[in-house]
Amino acid sequence: MSAERLAAIPTVDHKPHAAFFRQSGWLMMSGIIAGILTLGVHFLAKKIPEAQYSIFGTMLMVTACIPTIPLQMIYAQQTAQSLVTGRLGQLSGMIRLGWLWTFILWAIAAAIICFYQAPIIQEWKLPGSHILYVTLAAVLMNLWMPLFAGVLQGRQDFFWLGWGTIANGAGRAFIAIFMVLAFGSGATGMVLGAVIGLGAWALIGIWRSRDLWMAKPEKFDGDPLLRQIIPLFLGFGACQFLFTTDTIYAMAFFSGDKMAPYVAAGTFSRALLWLVLPLAAVMFPKIVHATAKSEKSNLLGIVLIGTGVLAIICTAGLCLVGPLAVKIVFKDAYVSETTALLPWYAGAMIPLALGNVLVNDLMARGKFKIVPPMVLLALAYGFTLPAMLHRYFGHAADVKVMEMALQLLGGFNLVLLALAIWFSFFQPKSRA
Repeated sequence: MSAERLAAIPTVDHKPHAAFFRQSGWLMMSGIIAGILTLGVHFLAKKIPEAQYSIFGTMLMVTACIPTIPLQMIYAQQTAQSLVTGRLGQLSGMIRLGWLWTFILWAIAAAIICFYQAPIIQEWKLPGSHILYVTLAAVLMNLWMPLFAGVLQGRQDFFWLGWGTIANGAGRAFIAIFMVLAFGSGATGMVLGAVIGLGAWALIGIWRSRDLWMAKPEKFDGDPLLRQIIPLFLGFGACQFLFTTDTIYAMAFFSGDKMAPYVAAGTFSRALLWLVLPLAAVMFPKIVHATAKSEKSNLLGIVLIGTGVLAIICTAGLCLVGPLAVKIVFKDAYVSETTALLPWYAGAMIPLALGNVLVNDLMARGKFKIVPPMVLLALAYGFTLPAMLHRYFGHAADVKVMEMALQLLGGFNLVLLALAIWFSFFQPKSRA
């Protein structure tokens, strides 16, 4: 396919507000469908021991700690920018290079983990090496999925981005249910479902973007590219760190059966954030496109208000109906503790959701001054949370220590929101 024909592919709707609500509505709908399908996986908590469910939650967070959000946003930004400027050959080269290097880095990391698998299995209380190998496969799929999902997001192919989300949820649910009910495979079968789901999403992205990555690649100047990629990676990486790492830290302190309520509360609460993320996901490439063409856009206000209203309504609804939902999905043994953790977990997600919108806007406009404070904030959280857990573990009831961990998460997310507000509205205007 020629560069002229590629450039002619429609990626931007000329009725921006109508397109925005239609596209974000579709992504929300697909997210809800995928969420319902994925929730089917957690019904299996009644079919397996608490320790197995805790291991599944921890392995899931291992895959979630892969910098998927930075990878996706880097390729979304580069794709949107390349489509505006006509640098399609360079985009093809960037996609191929990212595809190759994610595999190389994964292979190196997988070899190291396999070499040191014994202490990892002992520290995380895993039933054996098999679940570690399946998790490594999930990690690879979780590296490829955001790369190609970012390309679809950047070209504003939200229709197939939504179907990728649904395919992910369907693969997770059907494979996990089959493996657990048919073979009693526990956490391993549930993680295998994640592998199939993520793989299906990655395949959709690879197929739908084939016209871009199969185009003749061209050389590109690495220095300007790095000046864009590094801030995007660090900024969105800090957001993802605050979003995902608490479960892994907690797993080092609490036994498998004690972790089950924490994993259950996190499942419901993170679903709240995934519900409102489509607003920022649709906004990001549109802001990149407008910035590249020196056009004005008022999407930030719409997205910020929509995210805030939806997040507050969903949090209130979760606090009201959450106890009933927990009773339906999870075992009676940890319903009361899960219910106690829900308000703190869901509340911690609200400032993160709002901060994420502002960070998306800043990153899309190339305003990277917020990145160093965000990295410092993430590092501070990474040191403070384990220190707090070590200080209070064994000196207070487990559920109280978990509540303190979530209060700490909420506090750091509030700081993130304050930083985003400052750099969005109160910083003196200057060149990015």
